[in-house]
Amino acid sequence: MKRIVFFLAFLFVVTSVFAASNISPEDAINHIGEEATVCGTVASTKYATRSNKQPTFLNLNRPFPNHIFTVLIWGSDRSKFSNPPEVYYNNKKICVSGKIIQYKGTPEIIVMNPSQIKEMR
Repeated sequence: MKRIVFFLAFLFVVTSVFAASNISPEDAINHIGEEATVCGTVASTKYATRSNKQPTFLNLNRPFPNHIFTVLIWGSDRSKFSNPPEVYYNNKKICVSGKIIQYKGTPEIIVMNPSQIKEMR
């Protein structure tokens, strides 16, 4: 009986830790400087071909210019993606993992590898 109780307690703790590790785009502002996983729906995208370093922006839950969280992929990392990220992820539910930083008041994660982005089903 003790083993069953211990196992159930262990399972509860592990499940709670993993469930709590995903944060919403709205809550990301409270986690600046932390390694985290942010999950939301790609509401707008932009591949800025004429900008310095050719960034790709994926804005979660709210479109630009009212965006609340941005996934940034620099042009130098685009070749790592098998499909153009601004097309492939548009309107999809995704989770992105990495260090949350802040740019002009908006939290973001810079993605250097496609493995940082997971599609949600």
